[in-house]
Amino acid sequence: MTERRVELSVIVPTLNAAASLSNSLAQFEAARASGLVTDIIVSDGGSVDESVASAQAAGAIVVTGPPGRGRQLALGTAAAQADWLLFLHADTRLDPGWEAVVTAFIAAKGEDHAAAFGFALDDDAPPARRLERMVAWRCRWLALPYGDQGLLISRKLYVGLGGFRPIPLMEDVDLVRRIGRRRLSILDHRAVTSAARYRRHGYTRRSALNLTCLSLFFAGVPPRLIARLYG
Repeated sequence: MTERRVELSVIVPTLNAAASLSNSLAQFEAARASGLVTDIIVSDGGSVDESVASAQAAGAIVVTGPPGRGRQLALGTAAAQADWLLFLHADTRLDPGWEAVVTAFIAAKGEDHAAAFGFALDDDAPPARRLERMVAWRCRWLALPYGDQGLLISRKLYVGLGGFRPIPLMEDVDLVRRIGRRRLSILDHRAVTSAARYRRHGYTRRSALNLTCLSLFFAGVPPRLIARLYG
C-alpha cells in the first residue's frame, strides 16, 4: 500500500507586516517546489502598508477581513486546501530543516496530535536567552506554547476542536488548551521570532505585560478587554 504524501497549507495572519512578510514567505519556496506546501494563505486584517502586495508577489493567496488574529486565522483556514495546517506569524522563521521534522512528526503521531516549535528570538542579548528559557519552562510544565511558536495541526483535529474562535487576543492559548497536553508536542526545532517588540518596550516590561494578559484570560476576563491592555 502506498503511503499518502504529506501536504501542508501555511496560514499567516498579517496586519501591517510588510517589513518581515517577504522573508517569512520566502522560507517556503523549497517546500512548495517539493509539493510539501500546497498553498500559502495570507489572511490580512486591513493593512495600510505593502503587506498584501508582498504576499501576492510571493505567490500567496490573500484573503481579507476585519482585524483580530482569531478571526483572521479562521478565515485563512477556510481558504486552505491541505489536510495539514501550519499556522505561523509573519515575523517568524523556522530553522532550516523544518520540513523533515514536520514530516517525521506526522508519520510518528498521526492526525490526532498537534505540535509547536521551540521558541527563539533573533537577538543575541542575554535577556533574550533568559526569556527563551522561561518559555521552554512554560511549554514543558504547562504545555502552553504561544502563536509565535507556530502550530502544526491536522484539519481533522482542528475542525473537531472547533478551530480558532473569533477573539482578538489569546486565540492561540484558547486553541492550545482545547488540544490538551496529551495531544500536543513541542518539537526539537526552533521558530525564530523577531525581538523588535521586546527591544522597543523592554524585555522585563513586555514579559510582564504578556504574563498579566495570560493571567487575566485564565481569570475569565473577556479577550476584547485584554486586547486594550495589550495594545
